[in-house]
Amino acid sequence: MIEQAFAQHEQQPDAPKLIATLVAELRPAKSHQTEVAVKAIQALCFLLNSDANKAKLLREAILQLLAKHKPISLYLIARHSVFTGFFSEMRRRISHKFLPEAINEGYLIDLFARFFTKNTDAIWVSAVPNEVWQQLIVAIGFQDAPSHLKAESKQNLLAATQVLSYRIAALGLEPELLRNHPELEQYTSPFLAQHAVLSEFLISINTLSGQPDQEAWPSHDIDHILVMLSQSSAVISKIHRNSAQVGTSIQLTHITQQMTKQIARLELLLRIFASFDKPDSAHTEVVSLFKQLVYSECHKNDVSEHWHENMEVMALRVTENASRTGEHYITDSRPEYFGLMRSAMGAGVIIALMAMLKILLSKMQLAPLTEAILFSLNYGLGFILIHILHFTVATKQPAMTAAAIAASIDAADSQSKAVDNLVAMIANTTRSQMVAIFGNVVLAIPVAMLLAWITLLATGTHFITPDKAHHLLESIDPFNSGALIYAGIAGVCLFLSGLIAGYHDNMAIYNKIPQRLRALSWLQLLLGKSLLARVANYIENNLGALAGNFYFGCLLGGMTAIGVLFGLPFDIRHIAFSSAFVGFAAVGLEFMLTWQAALYAALGLVLIGLVNLSVSFSLALYVAMKSRGVRFKQWRLLIARLATRLNQHPAEFVLPPKKLEKQSGTHE
Repeated sequence: MIEQAFAQHEQQPDAPKLIATLVAELRPAKSHQTEVAVKAIQALCFLLNSDANKAKLLREAILQLLAKHKPISLYLIARHSVFTGFFSEMRRRISHKFLPEAINEGYLIDLFARFFTKNTDAIWVSAVPNEVWQQLIVAIGFQDAPSHLKAESKQNLLAATQVLSYRIAALGLEPELLRNHPELEQYTSPFLAQHAVLSEFLISINTLSGQPDQEAWPSHDIDHILVMLSQSSAVISKIHRNSAQVGTSIQLTHITQQMTKQIARLELLLRIFASFDKPDSAHTEVVSLFKQLVYSECHKNDVSEHWHENMEVMALRVTENASRTGEHYITDSRPEYFGLMRSAMGAGVIIALMAMLKILLSKMQLAPLTEAILFSLNYGLGFILIHILHFTVATKQPAMTAAAIAASIDAADSQSKAVDNLVAMIANTTRSQMVAIFGNVVLAIPVAMLLAWITLLATGTHFITPDKAHHLLESIDPFNSGALIYAGIAGVCLFLSGLIAGYHDNMAIYNKIPQRLRALSWLQLLLGKSLLARVANYIENNLGALAGNFYFGCLLGGMTAIGVLFGLPFDIRHIAFSSAFVGFAAVGLEFMLTWQAALYAALGLVLIGLVNLSVSFSLALYVAMKSRGVRFKQWRLLIARLATRLNQHPAEFVLPPKKLEKQSGTHE
């Protein structure tokens, strides 16, 4: 088939058709069959080495594509304009998945879609060792190519470097970038400096292009440009580091992601140009560029990749904010431990009141939308009140503590001794979570009973009817209802509330919300400067927590309405509220419960709480580790040391050891 393709090309030259046929012959049946692809490439190398005419045909076909088919856009980092925003690019990728763009064969970037027709082509092309591709380049023998084709190819390469330089310089002047790194306005910007140096280099190249001795070309200028580009990369790295303190935005993240890619591509093109007339030294860079181009073609409409690339930095900022908050939910000493328990007990009282109000609202039989809004406000404002009073909802912990544990995992992976610290943190988190749940439940149930009994004394009728009481007990049945599924939905809501909290903390820092509040003249007149300063400071430190709590309440309150709207069995089960409902049900049935029914209800509450915590914690830990790029390699060591700690000191997973209390007291 390959020899037939060469014969047809010799009779009727068609460079795109020849390349497309050869790629189809090299492509393995399955993308993971790398050995098949390697053998096919080596067979092609043998054919080219043994038949100089075929090597000449392939060599000139490739150079004709590079010289005559407008390859500049292919050399650039992306098929689309780098100035499109995150959502614009997301829409483009989604729409082009269903309706691909038209192919203009005058552009090499469109011809690439003809060559690499399968999205899996990037897998086998990348898996083939560089040495094998280099053997193919040697077999083609580009050094024997016609000088005019080589000159045109080189000119197109230079034109691509100029376009990339323009784009880097333009993005270096973006307001979002200057706002985050004001030194770019105060001192010479490396983004502009690299363009000035490259422009001088291109002028000198045009001046010397007529000289036959190309060794006289100023190759040392390329090293100067590379230095400027490395300085540009350093500025971008500094912006990433600064975003931990000053926050970030989707637009800033998108700009820095694009600039990082463009700088890397410009460096690669310059290295290829520097070794253009030295084929032996150019092979590595050419193969690297080739693999990148194939990957870009195969992932040009990959929505998940675009989302991941742009959300990585944003997720890191969000989870770092959650990590700082999560540290307050992890207790080390007994005073902290019992303080957390008292805080959770306070939340249990308010949760019982919220559960009572929820039942009152459901008795009103309002329209579904009105009922959902009122349920959401009940939950949302109640959780905000819990936060303002410095109380603790147990299920709010996992989304926060997961980020703190992910930070410890990141550190533990670099040194094995840090695994012990990680084990200690897991033990601290476990007992903190248990005591918080105990605090919520131990008061939510009796307070609910007390409220129901007071209602009975005041009105002479039970707060809920026996039928309603049976319904509440049936709703937490772990095996004969959807209670555990609904508990999982509540866990997802908890996870989302953690992300929302981190996002708003990031927004408060990045958008300078406290400073802008202090600058409002009418607010200064209304509150006075001192009170306004206190309000601004409170918002700076608590905006994320307030937003997370409110939106968590809205998520819980709106789930039932979503189920009604779509006709789906959609609801939530939350350990604290379910406990309060059990208290109301017990009084409604006048405590006429068998011990088996009470034990079964307790089992339902335990399982609901376990699902709440495991779902929210697992999702939060996964996102926290992904955002940090953590690939923990010591899971066996961690599990072994956890088992040892549990075997030797099981009480530490329930109660802090006394020695920590003594150390804490001595320190104080």
